[in-house]
This record gives sequence, structure tokens and C-alpha cells, in this order.
Amino acid sequence: MNSVGRLLSRHLQNLPPGKLTWIGLRPERKIAMNIVEEVLAVKDLGLEGDRRCTGTPGSARQVTLINQEHIDIVASLLGIDSINPNLLRRNLVVSGINLLALRHQRFKIGEAEFEANAHCHPCLRMEQALGQGAVGAMLGHGGICAKVITGGTMSIGDAVIKI
Repeated sequence: MNSVGRLLSRHLQNLPPGKLTWIGLRPERKIAMNIVEEVLAVKDLGLEGDRRCTGTPGSARQVTLINQEHIDIVASLLGIDSINPNLLRRNLVVSGINLLALRHQRFKIGEAEFEANAHCHPCLRMEQALGQGAVGAMLGHGGICAKVITGGTMSIGDAVIKI
């Protein structure tokens, strides 16, 4: 853990829990996501049924997460009422917790434990999905990537807890 991670770890012990509100799996590139109520996180691989789960163990981008609050900000910046999370191609949508504060930290959702590592920057596909200006609107609001440290089941409504 780097020095920023150590500093945050000390000061985020009492971070209020969030809530898992949406789960989407990408079985293959460029096809529709499967929306599910429950999923199994597989240690060192990702989410069962997601294309990244069949990749190289230890990848930094096993699971992608985004805040519902940030989705709402992006919609506002684009001048639209709402954004279907399916269009953003992230695996998990959470609310009530600042995902950026979890970067370089461990957290738990349901039975699964994760370690957040990198920002999940928007790609050019966001311009196709959301329209012109989407990449700019999503900068800083694209969520985070995480590794699965301990596998387990997660369900909609589970708490997101910094550990």
C-alpha cells in the first residue's frame, strides 16, 4: 500500500457503509450486458459470467464499480434526465459511499472482499452510448477498478463496507 493508501486507511475507518444497487455482467465485448440480482465473485478473477473472469488471474481490472451519485452528475452535465447503468459498462453500481475514498483500500460487499486499485476512466464508446461530450462529462466520475481478494456471493441491497 502506498503512502496515500496508508493515510486514507487511518482516516477512513468510520466511513459509513454504502449499498449495492445494480449488477451487470459483460459476457463478451460489445454485446448487451446481463443484469442480475446476485453474482459470485471469484478470487483473483472477477465476477462469474463476466468476460474478465476468464482472463489472466491477478488483473487489476477484474471488477468495475461506479457511484449512482456520479451517474446522476454525468447525466446532469450532459443535460439528460437519467442514464441507464447498462450503457456505462460497469459491473456494479453503489450508492451512499464515496468509491474514490476506497481507492487503495479493501472493502466488502456481501461475502466478497475487494481491493480498489485504479480509476475506471471512460472510453470513446461512451460518446456512442451517451452522445457527444460524454467522455468529458465522465472524467473523474467513471468509477474504480478492483481485484477480488476473497470470493463470495453478492446481492442487490448488500452493504458496501470499508474494512
